[in-house]
Amino acid sequence: MNTPEKTDTDYMLEQTLARKSPDLHRRFRDSVVVLTRMLSGYQQVFPNFTDHTELHSLNVLAFCNCLVGTDNIELLNEDEIYILLMACYIHDIGMGIRDSDYHSFLRDVRMEQYLDNINEDDMPQTIRKLHHEFSGMFIRKYADLFDIPSEEHLFAIIQASRGHRKTDLLDESKYSSKMKLPNGNTVCLPYISLLIRLADEIDVAADRNSVLLYCMCDSSDDGAVMAFATHEAIRTIRVEPDSFVLFVKTEEEWVNENVRELAGKMQETLDYCREVAESRSRAKLSQRRIVINYIKEPE
Repeated sequence: MNTPEKTDTDYMLEQTLARKSPDLHRRFRDSVVVLTRMLSGYQQVFPNFTDHTELHSLNVLAFCNCLVGTDNIELLNEDEIYILLMACYIHDIGMGIRDSDYHSFLRDVRMEQYLDNINEDDMPQTIRKLHHEFSGMFIRKYADLFDIPSEEHLFAIIQASRGHRKTDLLDESKYSSKMKLPNGNTVCLPYISLLIRLADEIDVAADRNSVLLYCMCDSSDDGAVMAFATHEAIRTIRVEPDSFVLFVKTEEEWVNENVRELAGKMQETLDYCREVAESRSRAKLSQRRIVINYIKEPE
C-alpha cells in the first residue's frame, strides 16, 4: 500500500479519537468492518480500473493524518475527527453500487451540469462521472448499517464524501464552516472536505495500480494503457512540510509528459484546497507545491 513514510502522525487521527471519545471510535471501528466488504463491490463494475477498495481508503486516511499534522490536530474536536475518518473510508462507496441503486440514484440526480454528455446506458462511465453524488445517496440509503450518532453527523459525512470532487467547498450554504451538532460541538465542513479531496488527489502512486491490472488492460484502449503507465512510473509520494514530492522512474518521454500533466492537475487541486483552508477554516495547509523528483538508474 502506498502511504507516506513513517512519521509521528501515523494513526494520529485514530488514536486521538480513541482518547477523546471511545464511543465514536467504537462506532467508526464497527463501520469499517461493514465498509471493507462493501468497498470491494467496485470491482464488479470496474474489474480493470484504479483501486477503490479499502486499500485506497487507507491511503487517503494516511495522507489525511499527514495533512492535519501535529499543528492542526488540537483544532479538531472529536466529532470532526469521527466525520473525517468515516469520510476517508466511505467517500468512494458510490463506485460499487448495484444496478438497482444505479437506476434509482440516477433518477434522483437533478443537476444539469452533471447530466450533460451522460449516456445512462453506459453504467461504468456514468458512475465514474457521478460517483461522488452516488456515494452521498448510498450513505443516506444505508445509514442504518453504520451506527451514525445523529442526522447531523450523517449529513456531515455525506457532504464530506461528496466534497472529494467537483462540489463547491466555498459555498457556505452547502459547506458550513460552523455546522452545529446536537451535543453543542460544531463541524468545519470545508476543512474536512478539502482534506478528503486533496488526499484522494495525491493517491496516484504505482502500488494503487497493480501490475496484474496493467497486464489485464485492453492494449487497444490507449487511454487505459496511458493511465496505467503514468501511475506505474510514479513509484511513491512523500509528504513534505511545504510540498508533495512525486518520485518518478521512467525512460519514456510520453510517460513523463503525462506525469507532468497529472502533476499540473494536482497543483490545481492543491491551490484550490489552500484557498478553501485560508478563507473558510482556522486550520491551514502548509504544502504549496507539487514537485517531481526523477529517480535515475545508478551508473
